[in-house]
Amino acid sequence: MQVLRFISTGKVQGVFYRKYITQAMNKELIKGYIKNLSDGSVECVVENNSNLDINKILDILYKGSPNSSVESVEMKVENCDINFSSTFEVRYWNGKWMGMPIFNKI
Repeated sequence: MQVLRFISTGKVQGVFYRKYITQAMNKELIKGYIKNLSDGSVECVVENNSNLDINKILDILYKGSPNSSVESVEMKVENCDINFSSTFEVRYWNGKWMGMPIFNKI
């Protein structure tokens, strides 16, 4: 399956960026996911199909949330096996926070 992978940089974490992107992508019936990355950027992966409007996706990603400030959006086309749900969703890390192990408070 071909997917489009976008990396948004700038003030995109801690400002409800993922929430606003998820709402906008679901409104456009786009399948995919968004998640925070350990370097402070945000990754957005969408299923590529013939009806996909890349400019619309870029507009959504650059607009972001009211408190976000997007500096750049990088796009790559990739072939990979990703299981998408029927909607656009937020995905989370597995057992790690911002690329670091989670430690219990003593």
